[in-house]
Amino acid sequence: MGEIIDTLILSDVHLGSETSRAADALHLLESLRYRRLILLGDIFSDLNFRRLTGEHWKFLSCIRKLSNPKRRIEVVWVEGNHDHGLANLMSHLVGVPVYQRYVWEFAGLRHLAVHGHQFDRFISHNLLLSRIGEGIYGHVQKIDSKSKCVARFLDRMSTRWLRLSGKVAQGALTYARQGFCSRVFCGHTHEALSLMQDGIEYFNTGCWVDARATSAVVDEQGARIEEFGGGTSQTALHQPAVKTHWRTAVGIAQNALPLPSPSTIGYESLRCG
Repeated sequence: MGEIIDTLILSDVHLGSETSRAADALHLLESLRYRRLILLGDIFSDLNFRRLTGEHWKFLSCIRKLSNPKRRIEVVWVEGNHDHGLANLMSHLVGVPVYQRYVWEFAGLRHLAVHGHQFDRFISHNLLLSRIGEGIYGHVQKIDSKSKCVARFLDRMSTRWLRLSGKVAQGALTYARQGFCSRVFCGHTHEALSLMQDGIEYFNTGCWVDARATSAVVDEQGARIEEFGGGTSQTALHQPAVKTHWRTAVGIAQNALPLPSPSTIGYESLRCG
């Protein structure tokens, strides 16, 4: 066990998916010491619990244990597009509150966690097409090889084709600026990323359905993306670059984000249900 960290953030475990690395995510949770755990959306792949394996249930069991007040760990779940509608169930099943956005302060800085699908205009404008794509992707996972290399390749290509990394980063940075936040964390794109714009730090926590599994850490040294490998977690030194067009960020944030506008005193956490 290493030194205790303030906040551990992971997203897009997609329990129920053939590509979910739930066992590795569980190992991460059990190998680190932290005061706060944020599950940043899309922890489930869909609402079909019959697809959950033994490893997936072990992951949920771990979350349940961590939420025990005796552990003195704050555990929160931020709703993703795949988790939508599960707020009440999650509150009872694993004993954690579910939020649309979560805000906390550490080391004098305001931090914001929001899944990021709110900045994805393709999903919001093409719900039926998105559902069809998810169905095709799910079928590919079933017929793919044991390594799931084809399914993972398609997942990466869809992110690049839609240019999701840039769009989510733009929207999140603008949204964080409106709420006087110094750091903002998202998931959704499945592509780990860190960058800074106008003094605001943006981190995408990546995913746990690809060969590269990543999470975010916040501690006294700052905030960073760490990559899981060989049973350990280490700083991800090689972050993927993303091309951004900041002039479009305001439009993305205002047109695609179905959350209340921030007040003049900044954000508060917005709980689901």
